[in-house]
Amino acid sequence: MKSRFNLSQFFVLALFFSLLMITSCQKENSQTGTDEQQVEASMASSEADSESEIVFNGIFDDAIGVNEEVGIGGTGVFGRVAACPDVTVIRLNAPAPFPVKVILDFGLNGCVGSDGHLRRGKVITVYSNRLLVPGAIATTTFDGFYFDSTKVEGTHKITNTSPPLGTQPPSRQFTVDVIEGKLTKPNGNYIEWNSHKVITQIEGLGTNIPLDDIFRVEGNARGKVKRGALIVLWESSITEPLIKRFNCRWIVKGRIRTVRVNTATTSPWVAVLDFGAGNCDNQAVIIINGVPHQITLP
Repeated sequence: MKSRFNLSQFFVLALFFSLLMITSCQKENSQTGTDEQQVEASMASSEADSESEIVFNGIFDDAIGVNEEVGIGGTGVFGRVAACPDVTVIRLNAPAPFPVKVILDFGLNGCVGSDGHLRRGKVITVYSNRLLVPGAIATTTFDGFYFDSTKVEGTHKITNTSPPLGTQPPSRQFTVDVIEGKLTKPNGNYIEWNSHKVITQIEGLGTNIPLDDIFRVEGNARGKVKRGALIVLWESSITEPLIKRFNCRWIVKGRIRTVRVNTATTSPWVAVLDFGAGNCDNQAVIIINGVPHQITLP
């Protein structure tokens, strides 16, 4: 008996293959191609990881820098001569000082800080206690927040993982997690980023001046970047501890190794981001297959 292939079966098959093609196009598409394309994909992953690192590092500085009640005060946008956000403080269990919600409102039109960047929208942080107290947690979310033209989304969580107060010698450490972070460009390109870092203070513990504080950053991240038709998934690890100073808005030293997902262990297409020798500037170098590429940090 011959089987009959009717029109409805044709449309079902056509729909199946259309969906299959769409799904295939949406998968990470950087594992094959010319050397030039391989470099482009590796550059995209490393640049996306570094941009995410810088933007969310700024969120850490702002959260801890609001004032001495919730942090140490005077860092991030609050380390400038004139901080531009309106600050609203809401006691969530008044009259108890904590937990407390702090809203940084940069306005609908935004304001330009002395660092030259335009910020608009709201950054909302809930503090369980003063961040200098071991066990304290600060959780930050965003409401229509833009850093220049980039929309910032996700959850940023700081946990004070220092030993108990009074421990000698004194030490201070924070664990910082970025959960479902996303940076979206006006043209539809985006970066998705999840990060787990441990930040340990290595200088400045003996003073009450935040701008002499220096920290060592260790940890890893994973992400996905879309640039036009190019989609790259990657994983990154800090191979040389990053050095961050509250008197500089960029990471000043350290290396991050970025590997695209499913890349062979012997592949030369691995990116190493080098932040430099300790100078406070927005320059960094990405090394791919032994070739350095200069980049400018946001």
